[in-house]
Amino acid sequence: MAPATARPEVRTTCAYCGVGCGVLARPDGRGGLAVSGDPAHPANLGRLCSKGSALGETVGLEDRLLHPMIGGARASWDEAIGLVADRFRATLAEHGPGSVGFYVSGQMLTEDYYVANKLIKGFMGSANIDTNSRLCMASTVAGHKRAFGTDTVPGTYEDLELADLVVLVGSNLAWCHPVLYQRLAAAKAARPEMRVVVIDPRRTATCDIADMHLALAPGSDVALFNGLLARLADLGAVAEGMDTRVEGFEEAIASARADDPAATGLSPQDLEAFWFLFAGTEKVVTVFSQGVNQSARGSDKVNAILNCHLATGRIGRPGMGPLSVTGQPNAMGGREVGGLANMLACHMDLENATHRAAVQEFWQSPGLPTKPGLKAVDLFRAVESGQIKALWIICTNPAVSMPDADRVRAAIAACDFTVVSDLTARTDTARLADVLLPATGWAEKDGTVTNSDRTISRQRAVLPPPGEARHDWDILARVGRRMGWSIAFDYQCPAEIFREHAALSGIAGRFGLDFDISGFADLSDAGYERLQPTRWPVAAARQGGRFFGDGAYFTPSGKARMLALTQQPPETRLEPRYPLRLNTGRVRDQWHTMTRTARAPRLNRHIAEPFLEIHPADAAARGLAPAELARVDSPHGSAVLRVLVTERVQPGTLFAPIHWTGETAPTGRIDAVVAPVVDPVSGQPDSKASAVAVAPFNAAWYGFAVSVARPEPNAPYWARAACDGGWRTELAGLEAPDDWASAARDLFGLEPEAEALSVQDPARDLFRVAFHREGQLIAALFVASTPVAVARDHLVGLLGGDPALALSGRPGADQPDPGPVICACLNVGVNTILGAIESGRALSVETIGEALGAGTNCGSCRPEIAAILARATTPTREAAE
Repeated sequence: MAPATARPEVRTTCAYCGVGCGVLARPDGRGGLAVSGDPAHPANLGRLCSKGSALGETVGLEDRLLHPMIGGARASWDEAIGLVADRFRATLAEHGPGSVGFYVSGQMLTEDYYVANKLIKGFMGSANIDTNSRLCMASTVAGHKRAFGTDTVPGTYEDLELADLVVLVGSNLAWCHPVLYQRLAAAKAARPEMRVVVIDPRRTATCDIADMHLALAPGSDVALFNGLLARLADLGAVAEGMDTRVEGFEEAIASARADDPAATGLSPQDLEAFWFLFAGTEKVVTVFSQGVNQSARGSDKVNAILNCHLATGRIGRPGMGPLSVTGQPNAMGGREVGGLANMLACHMDLENATHRAAVQEFWQSPGLPTKPGLKAVDLFRAVESGQIKALWIICTNPAVSMPDADRVRAAIAACDFTVVSDLTARTDTARLADVLLPATGWAEKDGTVTNSDRTISRQRAVLPPPGEARHDWDILARVGRRMGWSIAFDYQCPAEIFREHAALSGIAGRFGLDFDISGFADLSDAGYERLQPTRWPVAAARQGGRFFGDGAYFTPSGKARMLALTQQPPETRLEPRYPLRLNTGRVRDQWHTMTRTARAPRLNRHIAEPFLEIHPADAAARGLAPAELARVDSPHGSAVLRVLVTERVQPGTLFAPIHWTGETAPTGRIDAVVAPVVDPVSGQPDSKASAVAVAPFNAAWYGFAVSVARPEPNAPYWARAACDGGWRTELAGLEAPDDWASAARDLFGLEPEAEALSVQDPARDLFRVAFHREGQLIAALFVASTPVAVARDHLVGLLGGDPALALSGRPGADQPDPGPVICACLNVGVNTILGAIESGRALSVETIGEALGAGTNCGSCRPEIAAILARATTPTREAAE
């Protein structure tokens, strides 16, 4: 029998990407959590990535918003709810439904999303609700609807293991969906004959598993898949009778034949190798993600992929089909409740009068909008113009994450009335709010989410809500009741909302649509609490499984639609002033704008500041050296980033991560540079092809600091990250201060009495200082005229220790330097890995794992370990040859 003091283990779901991993979480009694993967969950079977493994380190109350605030002052919930309700009511009365807007998030639970959509569309009468999911998967929604008649994901994760060929398009699966990558890697190891093709202009960690990497010209996916479609027809790989079973077949083939695959920039040999491999392999799964969706032609790219699967009939059967993997934990749930501006609940159509009437009758609402609302980019343009006068932002940070982010930030700041519901007041967006509402976070929320393969999972509360924090559904419902709609929003628990959502989906099912979970309409509270991961549909007529293997689609004719597509010229017009193309994306251990991941010190070890990948030829032409700083400019804004010279990117192209904010690295807000170009069908912004210029940021000095207390830098460049025992900060400036010792005290907020040890060498432009209290290191600053060369992780480890050891900046001869962290899970550095290789005791990724543990937990670092191994052993291999 377990001790009476033992805390129960809770089955819940991860807070990050759309894989939807099951998590086992147990409170540790100190406000934190012990977290492990749930071996019973079908998405991850016990695996977790580095981010999921560190979830327990992100639930502390530092910087949490614990009570409502109005105009920066503490307020009661009654005051805050009353003000929100009054201002939205008055705005609607004076200016009409088009004057209000919600901007919500794929991090909300389905129950939260449902109430938000019901409130604004059903009762405020406005379709101006959009979501940050618009930035990641709207083009897939559009492509699915054009081809299938509904936004339906045909297959399942199991297809990755059943396929003989997996094609990854615009998807760095190893870093962005690591658990799916590990499932794929395990399947390939078990069946070496399986083939993997990566299609991506950039060489990423995912290429480690690839049999073929097609580094096509940016934006040329339609030309590639049109070429494939034409070749499939030439080779007789089209399914029998497909010309009569699919609408638009002949037109799609003709358009594909007319396109020029040379636009891809790939050699004829590489194109033929890929086309023959695809044509000759029946069990093909094509996985696609942001590299496809985040494009001015993203919807066409999606349909070009779907065309190939429809033409061959490789869809909806085991081991074959297209698979969109989403970037957020509940992007799918948001799609299901109609949380986008152009959708109605349960995959019903906002512009279909019959659907509208059915939803209005079900909700007993005053009326529904008859046309789509404003999509994300247009929504914030309407805020800027004054059309949107009352704005509610929930669980997202558009002042950082939207394209043309500086303009969006200014628009929010100027809005007549802005409400922000979030966990913290320390985000770029929360700082702009008139009313701040404290919401519950991942570990405190109770509801459901849907992952990328339609599996509905329970998210269960592990910790109590802190302070006065409330659930999003509860906040929204209270506002709805205060606005006069008491019966419609009289919810007492999320199970009630889930049952209502399930019942409404039954109407969609009767209309012949795909999303039907009406089997849950009578689920009891106890049944909701026990609910196991379940793939929809859940209805009398159909249970889970795959779609479209029977050839039945959700179009009026019942046939799928193939689209006639043509590779379009790039929307990005490069010019002498802006000659380079900027691609943005994610890194392995961070997520979105880092409000959660940045709290975990181990997730900051791998990459602690924003960077710019640039090809050696482009770097040389601009006088950029590794580890220096570069300024990136576009017509919309600028950023300053650390230079990473690499051949992973093609000449003329750049890559920068999206995660850094005004809270973590103000000049690293890369979306301030990104152009607000959108796909004309989906409204999804193009985050992969902004025209930019790059030049050196001519720093007069560089700095690196460690400190126990959070520093407040005042420098043209800084990037701050939580570390074990404190903070680490990178700095740079254009002019050196007159007195470095005083500047250091100001940086750390130290009193003059704080004791210091310092070294200054004016001839070498070098200054170092270590501050201590009662013999313990509390802060240190290292300054040089070139990028500071010190052992950063070693210095972090000295906080609280002997200050005299800090000034050298490196471990002593008797202390090995592990080097920059490669394995964040187990804190294994590159020098430790190299040492094991050089000693001869670890000459494969597997033996490195056996010797050091690196790569044995989440496995996300295995591609990097493989690259280190290859570089370290190349001379030996060449000598042997």
